[in-house]
Amino acid sequence: MTIEEKIAQLVGFWEKEDGEAVAPLQGEFGGNAKLEEFSRHGLGHLTRTYGTRPVDAAEHAAWLWKFQRDLITGTRLGIPAIVHEECLTGLSAWKAATFPTPLAWGAAFDPDLVTEMAAAIGASMRALGVHQGLSPVLDVIRDPRWGRVDECIAEDPYLVGTIGTSYVRGLQSQGVHATLKHFAGYSASRAGRNFGPVHIGRRELADVLLPPFEMAVIDGDARSVMHSYTEIDGMPVAADPTMLTGILRDRWGFDGTVVADYYGVAFLNLLHHVASDHADAAGQALTAGLDVELPTGDAYLTLGESVRAGKLDEALIDRAVLRVLRQKQDLGLLDATFSGEPPQTIDLDSPEHRAIARRLAEESLVLVANRDVLPLPAERRVALIGPNADRQSALFGCYSFLNHVLVQHPGVETGIEVPTVLDAVRAEFGGDLVSWARGCDVDTDDRSGFDEAVATASDADVAVLVVGDHAGLFGRGTVGEGCDRDDLELPGVQRELVEAVLATGTPVVLVLLTGRPYAIGWALPRCAAVVQAFFPGEEGAGAIAGVLSGRVNPSGRLPVTLPGSAGAQPYSYLHPTLGAGNAGTNLLATPVAPFGHGLSYTTFAYGDLTVPTTVPVDGSVGVTVRVTNTGTVAGDDVVQLYGRDVVASVTRPVAQLLGYRRVHLEPGQSVTVELTVPTTRLAFSDRTFTRVVEPGDVELWVGTSARRDAQAVTTLVGDTVPVTNASPRWTTTDVR
Repeated sequence: MTIEEKIAQLVGFWEKEDGEAVAPLQGEFGGNAKLEEFSRHGLGHLTRTYGTRPVDAAEHAAWLWKFQRDLITGTRLGIPAIVHEECLTGLSAWKAATFPTPLAWGAAFDPDLVTEMAAAIGASMRALGVHQGLSPVLDVIRDPRWGRVDECIAEDPYLVGTIGTSYVRGLQSQGVHATLKHFAGYSASRAGRNFGPVHIGRRELADVLLPPFEMAVIDGDARSVMHSYTEIDGMPVAADPTMLTGILRDRWGFDGTVVADYYGVAFLNLLHHVASDHADAAGQALTAGLDVELPTGDAYLTLGESVRAGKLDEALIDRAVLRVLRQKQDLGLLDATFSGEPPQTIDLDSPEHRAIARRLAEESLVLVANRDVLPLPAERRVALIGPNADRQSALFGCYSFLNHVLVQHPGVETGIEVPTVLDAVRAEFGGDLVSWARGCDVDTDDRSGFDEAVATASDADVAVLVVGDHAGLFGRGTVGEGCDRDDLELPGVQRELVEAVLATGTPVVLVLLTGRPYAIGWALPRCAAVVQAFFPGEEGAGAIAGVLSGRVNPSGRLPVTLPGSAGAQPYSYLHPTLGAGNAGTNLLATPVAPFGHGLSYTTFAYGDLTVPTTVPVDGSVGVTVRVTNTGTVAGDDVVQLYGRDVVASVTRPVAQLLGYRRVHLEPGQSVTVELTVPTTRLAFSDRTFTRVVEPGDVELWVGTSARRDAQAVTTLVGDTVPVTNASPRWTTTDVR
């Protein structure tokens, strides 16, 4: 291969139009090259060919097949390009199914269903000639003020790791590759500011932020990793060989490709100022272990000049090229001819897609509070009020096609059937029983609709207020990439709207359609019920209506703490004893609802908790618990097992999720849930920063992070044991 042919395999091409903005600082980069000229030596990646603007899938597939044939026949090496797309809430393509946002996956506590969803997404990708998906996001939530919380799964690394790895397995089962984002530390930025610097200790990085990536690499065999934009203690990850090679490849054995987050290589020059120019940035990134520059070649196209000038060893280019070629071989591209015809028609939103989306939406809804008002009896007059009650985009996250792309193409139809909450509630209860008023916008100070909302509520038996977020990018939303908050109050005047309706005396059911948790401590004691919905997707409105009527028994559990205030942030349930506040401060960090919380229309009781008295330090803890549905309706419970290391060589969290299992129980039914917990679930970095399991007492309980419904103690005996790649990372479960 010539050096030009090698470099061509390490860059992407993105055909953009003026005014389109779906990546940070996109307008700062030019790109007037034509694809045919750009790819004359070949091409590594074709960037977002379906997901940059609305295109007809079948027509565009025909164009794509021809382009790939031209690469095969019109370049000397004849190597097709990898086509990559966003696929966080479904394939980012016009008229494709849009599933719940990842925060809803976490709320569902159902890794098998996430695997099923990801497999459906992967099948759509493969049918359209897309080879690599830029998902899942494995950033552990550290601060709810950060705009990208809705893209994340949870604030617990084990939940993130199990759900995220399940996504990887499902997507890659269809012959396409997943990309882990964003490696690593991105979510720990100062004050929850996107792109903000990260100042965390080695222990927090190792014990909280890295485990989900470790699980997805070692257990999920993820084939690609995307670096984080962030800098950690002054070192940008894109230029950090310790991260991109030392941890990822040398420690974990990753043998796939590392790709740049969009423009991340150039940012070493433009934003981090650790490189003097793009050529310097390219050399630093390539040396650190970053293989492919995306979305284009703004920096890596300088690599040839650097080699010829003696500033860069061509062997580093060869190393990256071989990794890309191995990936193309794994994807079947080196033998592909594209001589056949692409699909003439493809249903990207089939009944199977809708069924998965419906199940996941229903499982993800969290009943936070209920004073016996839900489910609503038949024939009740319902006033549906709020800015998110009759808005399709309110159901979707930032990286949904509707909010990510279509918002920039006004007048183009959504392309998929998306009932609003108003549509679904009218269908559920009868249009003649449902009145409606917007009340206010999501994020303005316009109160002109308050009087109508108050009058509508006053004439009803119950008021259902649907409030929350609008997902967008770079300041165009209240949540989403580049849409951070400096408080955790409901945006705009929505709290004032809720207060005005509460003042009528009509019982209020508060439905939060959001991409982050908000500080709603003021509402919980005053509202008749509170339902938390984390952007539940195309079937989300029907799921919400079903919870209101009782057709759906809510079973979601909070994947992130509901905060008491913005001033207590960053906060995580994984805090040590002093992390919640104590007698030495007048400001406690107490949340209004803990991680793992969620109510049901039935009740569950735990009993017969069995835990061995002692366990070898390098063994596993066998835990069994009897779960009984003590109510009158069928329902799902999420059995959550927590632990606490009583005494350790460094401070440890007051609670840590060790395992979980979703179970369905009919009224009066009992089952025994067995959880086999490897002691490595209790591992941490000791005083020498070695990840170990130490001997000593461990408190175990079933309940939530804060509530102990059944508890016991076991003792780990033996010598301290270091953790290796061969150590088990998963708690296995069984139901009998």
